[in-house]
Amino acid sequence: MAEKGEPIRVLVVDDQELFRRGLTMLLGVDPGIEVVGEAGDGFEGTTLAETTAPDVVLLDIRMPKRSGIEACVAIKEAVPSAKIIMLTVSDEEADLYEAVKSGASGYLLKDSSIDEVAQAVRVVADGQSLISPSMAVKLIDEFKQMSRPERENVPGLRLTDRELEVLSNVAKGLNNRDIAKNLYISENTVKNHVRNILEKLQLHSRMEAVMYAVREKLLELP
Repeated sequence: MAEKGEPIRVLVVDDQELFRRGLTMLLGVDPGIEVVGEAGDGFEGTTLAETTAPDVVLLDIRMPKRSGIEACVAIKEAVPSAKIIMLTVSDEEADLYEAVKSGASGYLLKDSSIDEVAQAVRVVADGQSLISPSMAVKLIDEFKQMSRPERENVPGLRLTDRELEVLSNVAKGLNNRDIAKNLYISENTVKNHVRNILEKLQLHSRMEAVMYAVREKLLELP
């Protein structure tokens, strides 16, 4: 992870050369971001991630040789500290769902502005999740359709009312600052709640926690 004051190290992986080069050039103008490499397919992207150890990887989904989803899994295994943002033209719910399951922390559509991409890099590098608002709505729909598996309740996984409130706000795609404003608590308190939720549920990401909570009917989405 980038130290305070250090630029966030970013790897760009996309098979469309013009898009990739343009994104690399525009992100490179941001003093808080350093592009440490670019790759044209999932295999090359995984290899580069191992050698450059980026803080954040921007990954396309549709790529030759190895898809973005497969690359996401491989990169998370090779460099667990790297945060993944899927940057894609695909607004398919299935792609979003697979990306979240594979460990992606962000999902943006390619019609996002460069400012939105740069902000996503900062938010995800800070340990938060970020999904395009239009896709967040689709993810909520996907959550709603999940069926609860038949199993005994596991003791010790009970979330407090406040933790459920925080989780509900995460499900709407809100960042820590917005959640803090909504619940009239500090950002640090939000971070602590999220950390406690993940520890209780033994999960790795905010979006995984939301999926679990909806599936187990701990959380009712509107």
